[in-house]
Amino acid sequence: MKPWQTPLDVDKQKTPHGKIHIIVDRCKGCGFCVEYCPRDVLEMSDEYNQKGYHPAFAAHEEKCINCDLCELICPEFAIFVLKDDDESEDKLKGHVDTVLDDSDEEPSDEKSS
Repeated sequence: MKPWQTPLDVDKQKTPHGKIHIIVDRCKGCGFCVEYCPRDVLEMSDEYNQKGYHPAFAAHEEKCINCDLCELICPEFAIFVLKDDDESEDKLKGHVDTVLDDSDEEPSDEKSS
């Protein structure tokens, strides 16, 4: 006898998957994300970033279940996870474009009298 039964709606439920984004130059190579990832998705790289640290990288990204634990535990905010669908990618691109467009504008020198 198995200790767990298969849920009745197992064919209707979809396991969430995530797309991992790592800001390599921000990573200081502490390894918290690698150590605490429940699915062993991340590993430490042999390459160096601009700061001279070995950053993490997604070795098995297909195993990611979008739990966001790596994002929460990173002390440098160098990693974030998005749902693995086209809608999230479009939102990210739109947000980045908005931030870049706002930074191109000249600050106004209006003074209140």
